[in-house]
Amino acid sequence: MSALFEPFSIGSLEIRNRFMRSATTSAWSDERGIVNSEIIELYRKLSEGGVGLIVKGHLYVMDSGKAHNGMAGISHDYHVPKLNELTDAVHKHGGSIVAQLNHAGYNYAPDRAGPSEYEEAGWMSRAMPVDEIQTVIEAFGDAADRSIQAGFDGVQIHGAHGYLVSQFLSREANTRSDEWGGNLENRMRLLREVYGEIRGRLGEDIPVMIKINCDDFSPKGFTIDDSVKVTEALARWGIDLIEVSGGGMGRQQALRSRAGSDDPGLAEADFAGYAAKIKGATGSTPTALVSGIRSMTCMEAILDLGIADVVSMSRPFIREPDLVKKLEEGQESVKCTTCGLCQTNDAFSKMMLRCHQN
Repeated sequence: MSALFEPFSIGSLEIRNRFMRSATTSAWSDERGIVNSEIIELYRKLSEGGVGLIVKGHLYVMDSGKAHNGMAGISHDYHVPKLNELTDAVHKHGGSIVAQLNHAGYNYAPDRAGPSEYEEAGWMSRAMPVDEIQTVIEAFGDAADRSIQAGFDGVQIHGAHGYLVSQFLSREANTRSDEWGGNLENRMRLLREVYGEIRGRLGEDIPVMIKINCDDFSPKGFTIDDSVKVTEALARWGIDLIEVSGGGMGRQQALRSRAGSDDPGLAEADFAGYAAKIKGATGSTPTALVSGIRSMTCMEAILDLGIADVVSMSRPFIREPDLVKKLEEGQESVKCTTCGLCQTNDAFSKMMLRCHQN
């Protein structure tokens, strides 16, 4: 049997196989951020379909950190009961699930607060004062507490894709001159304090994970050299799993190819080259790799070559929630064609998490 289908330990948590459903946002929550029955049913199907570790699509830790309409929240106690129904549905079918905690930063349209004044696409952000940064850190801790109350098996910090933690890490988005900006040590201070707050709340026995960019793919943002240093530090701090992704503020599509691997067997895995560098720096700390992975040949190569320990996918599970079972039964690749219709403007905030090819 392929190692892909064998159990794997992430800190104190044993997952039933090496497949991870990467956090995938949706618009299936009400105006208060409470999840509805449709999304609970989708997570039930993912667990029934055999996914080892499911990451709940991002949850805002503060009302002022909401990225889009329909985003689910974990900023209030009233979010907990429905999230508890969701985690119960996953656990009933043998799956494990963690909560992805996020603050949108510049992406919160009513305010657009972040590390610095930053201008993009006709809007201008404001720089958070230090007392507001401290409030954000505490909000991540409060959200971590609620995550456990809601039955999640752990939490994942969203440190990628141009949201607040990613913004602070970026030299393009973060131009502060105080102890929260400037050199990389200062730019990673928010991440360090958020991690410390969460770990202090949850202790050592509950897994704390992170999704982080290997590269922002911007000319002067967060590079692979930065990522190696930050992930090496995360490993020292005791992070339980690092999910390697990419794309932040100022991203340019043409720069994505630099993260790939020269190995033909890894060609479809968008970030395999940079993931190998991160794995080399983080040693025994478990890592997961996401983006572009579509065939069993590539999935097995990722494990066999030591690129990562867990295979993470998003869009393939939108089309096939039962994908893991199908792969175990002999299906050689996913059915997702990467058409992108599940995230078009017409569909997003209306039908996200539904495949438009089915």
